[in-house]
Amino acid sequence: MQVGVDIKHTWRGDLVIDLVAPDGSTYRMKSSSSNDSADNVITTYTVNASTEVANGTWKLKVQDVARYDTGYIDSWKLTF
Repeated sequence: MQVGVDIKHTWRGDLVIDLVAPDGSTYRMKSSSSNDSADNVITTYTVNASTEVANGTWKLKVQDVARYDTGYIDSWKLTF
């Protein structure tokens, strides 16, 4: 599946991004990286969730693992 994200953030290396399936399984799409000081995460990730049932509530979990910088999820979408 494809997961498109548009996350505004002042230091994208602070972010950890996971896709959470309806059964609670998580799929890591982005780990934090102290070397990535650029702004924003605007990209599409490919996730192999072929063992999951498509029906149900999928969630995007975004964690800011550092202090000082701020951001928000502008949009995201799933394409099966």
